[in-house]
Amino acid sequence: MNILHIDSSILGDHSVSRRLSAAIVARLRALDPSATVTHRDVAATPLPQFTGAVAMGRGLPPEQRSADVAHDVAILDTVLSEVLSADTIVIGAPMYNFGIPSQLKAWLDALAVAGTTFRYGANGPEGLLGGRRVLIASSRGGFYGADTPMAAMDHQETHLRGFLGFLGITDPEVIRAEGVMMGPEVKERALQAALQQTEALQAA
Repeated sequence: MNILHIDSSILGDHSVSRRLSAAIVARLRALDPSATVTHRDVAATPLPQFTGAVAMGRGLPPEQRSADVAHDVAILDTVLSEVLSADTIVIGAPMYNFGIPSQLKAWLDALAVAGTTFRYGANGPEGLLGGRRVLIASSRGGFYGADTPMAAMDHQETHLRGFLGFLGITDPEVIRAEGVMMGPEVKERALQAALQQTEALQAA
């Protein structure tokens, strides 16, 4: 099993999503000791922004790209290659201002490549990344479940589910710690409940 581990929290050792994503990866490696892990920290090493120059440059032969564009395209192509090589993807995704971190959005932007991760056919778009297992380590300061007053403000998990679904990954598994800014006791309960979910994960 090839595991791709993505972290995006800016909080370093204080991050709940990082703790959860690390626990998920540890659990997967316990289930399959032969698994390999590639870790990409998009907060510590941000990806190039998906500009018009980069979008156009991706479609040009290498010799027609400027040095700056060639550099950025090479990074984005490496990111895409990591995803294509992965059997399992673990995404550490905190909620920032009701959405995902901008650093994680840049990673998603690197994956949307027509003809490689999706294509348009007679019946509309078709995702090409199906068959991969995706686990999302989600952390939220408040409560945004479907039965809460703040449900309409969830542009974090809904964004990830929608985007991944577009690429053909329709059943991501979410391990969530919610309410982590509602006080130490609420945070600890949420974290322990999420870690228990992690320990219950089974092999695909």
